Amino acid sequence: MPYRFARKRRGPLRKAARWGLARLYAALGGPARAEVIVILACVLALDAADKGTIGALAPELEQDLHVGNTEIGALVATSSGVGALAAVPVGMLTDRVNRVRLLAGSIVLWSAAMVAGALAGSFSTLLMSRVALGAVTATAGPTLASLIGDYFPVAERGRVYGFILAGETLGAGFGLILVGDLGDLLSWRWSFGLLALIALALLFVVVRRLREPARGGRDRMPALGGRHGVRPQPEATARRQIRRRGVAPDPALVLREDPTTMSLRAAVIYVLRIPTNRLMIIASVVGYFFFAGLRTFAVEFVSDHFGLTKIQVSGLLPLVGAGALLGVLTGGRLADRLVRRGHVEARVGVPATAYLVSAVLFLPALVTTSTEKALPLFTAAAFCLAAANPPLDAARLDVVHHRLWGRAESVRTALRMSAEAGAPVIFGMLADSLSHGGRADGLEYTFLLMLIPLAANGAILLWARRSYPEDVAAAVVSEENTRLRGPASGGARGRP
Repeated sequence: MPYRFARKRRGPLRKAARWGLARLYAALGGPARAEVIVILACVLALDAADKGTIGALAPELEQDLHVGNTEIGALVATSSGVGALAAVPVGMLTDRVNRVRLLAGSIVLWSAAMVAGALAGSFSTLLMSRVALGAVTATAGPTLASLIGDYFPVAERGRVYGFILAGETLGAGFGLILVGDLGDLLSWRWSFGLLALIALALLFVVVRRLREPARGGRDRMPALGGRHGVRPQPEATARRQIRRRGVAPDPALVLREDPTTMSLRAAVIYVLRIPTNRLMIIASVVGYFFFAGLRTFAVEFVSDHFGLTKIQVSGLLPLVGAGALLGVLTGGRLADRLVRRGHVEARVGVPATAYLVSAVLFLPALVTTSTEKALPLFTAAAFCLAAANPPLDAARLDVVHHRLWGRAESVRTALRMSAEAGAPVIFGMLADSLSHGGRADGLEYTFLLMLIPLAANGAILLWARRSYPEDVAAAVVSEENTRLRGPASGGARGRP
């Protein structure tokens, strides 16, 4: 009888699992695409979970290691700072070596560092263990950007980036809630150990299931699901529309030889000369700066400001996280749809609007002391803040030659991680210096001050809309030139 009962119970569960997989495959465009998207999302989730865990475990770490907000910020800053230094060399490797193996090696290093952190006996030892934790972030940015560009069609990149960046949102929530609660119930060491085990499981999946695609888009995966097995791809991409309109590129940005052999210095200078790319990097850096500070001190601020226990905060965070998850899934999809309707600059315009609205929503949410009023405001602000990233990431691929994707993204990753490294320390120092009426007051004033650069992001991206068509045209002409001429000769070194 128990066996028959168990079989009856498994029947509905199997049906539910099959239904869930069918819905996932339909949303992502088939099993093969779903597998790639989920694996890449898990890579981002791994790094975000660690940073979220530090924020959730801040009270336990402060009590056990006798440190303050500045030291907690330094834990996040150390891994981000090392990642910033490593990002540009990693970007060069991304454009020249097997990207999947590079990614797998970084996960091995990350897992070993997490084990060392779990065994640390002092704050200084824990701080040193986090030096290697920047490996995943330094590698993930350039390699994922390059892999996404070679795996998925141009017209879908905003939408696909939304699915993959959802891993970052889910990972941060996993670290803040589940792993953080584990540290509250047992010890912060158990939290670090759990993340190390998850990293090893992800390593196995990456090595066994993720393949290296051919560069230049020859292995792109069309979405399944149409009448004949392949869903028709949208034709009205920004690149096609700009070409049809006859937008003239800036001659100074047009490459005439394959940039594969371009020196690292020349590549960095070139990608920073692209006006739209330069402005988008600034906006991304400021956005992640704010998010890094928010992620590190959100649990402590909400607990003290609204008088809630950690368990109560853990119950509210999924609602805010759901808003962020919905935003990251919506932003890229909305921008792609607007591009297909003729709004060429939508991949820049949507993030501009999102940053402005998020700053407006955060202001009353931080000032009010009512949980009932603050919760929907925080949720809506998280939606807008997260919605900005997928279209921005897709737009960066639009304005850069595909042979420079790794190095271009490494420049952005280095600057972004520098901002993430500085954010927790700056937030912590400001909070400590402004906490005349208590820590919660110091964090409130700090978050309010940081809304100024967040709102400025909107203005920066509105300005970037002016140069976006010309920069896309330059990338299109550059790729046409290199296809006709082939690889650069040894003497030219691929200089623009």
